[in-house]
Amino acid sequence: MRKIFTIILLVILTSCSELDPETIDTTKEEAVPVNQNRQFLNVEVIASNLTVPWDIVKVDNQFFISERSGRIIHINENREKKEMPLQLSKSIVEEDEGGLLGFLLHPDYEKNSLAYIYHTYREKGRQGNRIVLIKRNENEWVEERELITLPAGNIHNGGRLAIGPDNKLYATVGDAGKNHTAQILKSLAGKILRLNLDGSIPTDNPFADSYIYSYGHRNPQGIVWDEQGKMYSAEHGAIGHDEINLIVPKGNYGWPIIQGDEKKEGMIGPLFHSGNETWAPSGLEYHNGKLYVAALRGQQIRAFDLRSLTSTPVYQNVGRIRDLLVDGDSLYLITNNTDGRGIPDKDDDRLLKLNFE
Repeated sequence: MRKIFTIILLVILTSCSELDPETIDTTKEEAVPVNQNRQFLNVEVIASNLTVPWDIVKVDNQFFISERSGRIIHINENREKKEMPLQLSKSIVEEDEGGLLGFLLHPDYEKNSLAYIYHTYREKGRQGNRIVLIKRNENEWVEERELITLPAGNIHNGGRLAIGPDNKLYATVGDAGKNHTAQILKSLAGKILRLNLDGSIPTDNPFADSYIYSYGHRNPQGIVWDEQGKMYSAEHGAIGHDEINLIVPKGNYGWPIIQGDEKKEGMIGPLFHSGNETWAPSGLEYHNGKLYVAALRGQQIRAFDLRSLTSTPVYQNVGRIRDLLVDGDSLYLITNNTDGRGIPDKDDDRLLKLNFE
């Protein structure tokens, strides 16, 4: 049934003149083995009936899941779900691709109960994003302070947060639908940012007195590091040409001037790109020499081998996938079939656990 509905939806939407890669789903591929290439041993459902989940956080045997509507769901050791209210100075606005996006625990969370969120808000009729430091107070989260305000739009809000091996806070920011801003260093749109944990600008950032770490991005989302400290990002392209990039400080990744195999002096091309296909890559993780990306429109986990520079889908047939988390020999994923762009099953959305072989 999902396949029939998706075909109908595709026929309707392809009449539009402008399509965003995350907006529509391609016709579902013919069934392939879920455990393609024997990457994973088994599949376990940790939680079900989530609503547009966006980020996975795990501590001990517990999980925190951010939902785009503005909820944080706590899943305890017994796999019981409980909503944790957020007390914020600015309300979360769920519009199009905005809402409650990134959620990340402070490195010293077990001592200070702090975390970070990235969310959309509206003030004086204008939409914005911001990164906020919050603190857990028993079963709720309370705003400590706003760290930074960011551009926002109906599309391309970025939204991923991560702590790097240098103990700095990194954030991905989309171009908010305004292509040219990605090349403007006075704008934070279309950038990957680097912050101190207190929200201040690190003195060793590549641009003086600026949060900008790299620029020329369209809609970067997942970021991750390998064991050597190399940084990678997953980025939504323009109707195809989705990218996996090796990120270097001060790097210009070319949007909107170049994409795919196009070249221009002073601009960096991707390690991998999707050509005319669309993956709509979101969460990104690293394990044993491979990058794993959660694909929304591509409806798969795709593995990128950094040694052979090849890629292949390794897990499919659960619909849209928003985020991944590697913990030891396990890979966790959340589906995103309730986001209005997929066809949800009765138990969607779900948090699943896969074990690497």
